[in-house]
Amino acid sequence: MSDTYVVLHDPDGRLEAELPLDRAPHEALVTAVLAWKDPDLEPHDYEQLALQLAGHARAVADDVRRHAATLPKNDGPGALAEIVLQEADRCLSVPPKGTAHCAQNRARLARALYERLDRLTKPLPAAS
Repeated sequence: MSDTYVVLHDPDGRLEAELPLDRAPHEALVTAVLAWKDPDLEPHDYEQLALQLAGHARAVADDVRRHAATLPKNDGPGALAEIVLQEADRCLSVPPKGTAHCAQNRARLARALYERLDRLTKPLPAAS
């Protein structure tokens, strides 16, 4: 075993941008958390779920930012992306709490970010 390691320096996030998000398990988590009626979990369990959802929401928000950066910010899809990103920044700036409400809010945020990302990456219809 070696005592050496290599530090990856990627300040522009190019490598991260090229790696697709592992979407399916996070969407399943979002669906499960939003389906809760009266969950009975410990506060630290809610907090861990909120942290996981927040981390994934940040990754999706980064993808939305990369796609939105190529669009005008004053109207259309670029403006809508800016609104969603502002809400994401506001929500993610608040530390997670050990409540179902907090975990569900993070799940709603992740869902909204995925919806915006899908709209930004959807191919344009062919002109006839």
